[in-house]
Amino acid sequence: MNSKNRFPSTHFIRRSDVLFFSCGALMLASEIWKQLTLTFAVGHGAYIWWYFPFQLCSIPMYVLLAYPWLGRGNLRLSALVFLMCYCLLGGVAAFADTSGLHYPLRSLTLHSYLWHVLLIALGIGAGCTYLHCLSCERKKTLFSRSLTRAFPLRPFVYSTCLYLACCLTAVLLNLALDRYGTINMFYINPDYEMQQIVFRDLIPILGNGGTILLYIGSTVLGAFILFLIWKRIFLARSFLTHH
Repeated sequence: MNSKNRFPSTHFIRRSDVLFFSCGALMLASEIWKQLTLTFAVGHGAYIWWYFPFQLCSIPMYVLLAYPWLGRGNLRLSALVFLMCYCLLGGVAAFADTSGLHYPLRSLTLHSYLWHVLLIALGIGAGCTYLHCLSCERKKTLFSRSLTRAFPLRPFVYSTCLYLACCLTAVLLNLALDRYGTINMFYINPDYEMQQIVFRDLIPILGNGGTILLYIGSTVLGAFILFLIWKRIFLARSFLTHH
């Protein structure tokens, strides 16, 4: 079936467009406040490049702002998969080590916690939306025929390409902006040792470059595991629906 027909109704599309774009606009407004507060209240007028908004947990904001204009095909499906896998992973992983959520001002710390809680909520919401879209498509095919095609891998591949493109962009930003201050987008600046828990302990074994590559690969693996969990939920729900 053509991917442009995967979305169940115009009403559903408009409602999801409004919801996701509104969340993106809210995140953008709060990010502008955060940058201004960091620059003038913390940096005393000097911009702090460490907080430049291009981390894994920042990318969902840009995806949400673009979401209503992604059409009804693979781009939109891939955006949903990015949110339900990479966005959800970033939100959950942040609470494994909360040191990165704390700022000099309590208001900034609160913003950081709320941001990552929202990432988790968005990931779950995107996953539910994705399952609903696939369920509506699947009703048009036979159950036995749709088992192998009900949960396509292609959107995950596209979302992973987006993640890897962001990693490449982060490295270029790190190298280009290093001269202006400490910057470590995606925590993969080759000029700084890896700081993420567990991975930083592997530097004596793999070296910093090897550890960075392992970190990127592990992120893709973690997102893929979430993708498989969503697939199991989809198939289990479909099985219960048809029995």
